[in-house]
Amino acid sequence: MQLLHEGDGRAGIALARAAITAALDRDEYQPPPLPPIFDEKRGVFVTLTQNKELRGCIGLPMPVMPLGEAIIEAARSAAFRDPRFPPLRSQELPLIRIELTVLSLPEEIPGTPEARADQVIIGRHGLIIQGRGRSGLLLPQVAAEYGWSGAEFLDQTCMKAGLPPGCWRDDQITALRFEGQIFSE
Repeated sequence: MQLLHEGDGRAGIALARAAITAALDRDEYQPPPLPPIFDEKRGVFVTLTQNKELRGCIGLPMPVMPLGEAIIEAARSAAFRDPRFPPLRSQELPLIRIELTVLSLPEEIPGTPEARADQVIIGRHGLIIQGRGRSGLLLPQVAAEYGWSGAEFLDQTCMKAGLPPGCWRDDQITALRFEGQIFSE
């Protein structure tokens, strides 16, 4: 995965904020010209916090659209369509902090299911658990924030998917890892 430069990250954050602002103002948003890397298909998540508390987090884990479009979609979804929170209101916008996580392509965790925890690097890898008709994803920064081990991170991702902890040891469960490049306001 080609890494974004710091300036690209700032442009991505500005893009997310401008897309949310335009939606709140009910304006049609026309993004400014962006560096060529924003034309590459990438997975991305936009996380909104208010007073250091989660206020919305939505993303596209797979590279299904160009990064610029994906940031706009994820930002608007995090602000207005995260089912855990009411839609963002105009008066909240100045209180919101935006974090952008640009993802590498998810890959299956190598090795046997029992050894998956040994293949997870806390702070570097994010996880996706899929199986039994369910899926859950946790970003790389979550495990570091909570001080989880690899096994705890896998357990928590199982629970995010609505599956029991430890299900990652089942060979019928798919466990994927990815890396994320994080930019924050």
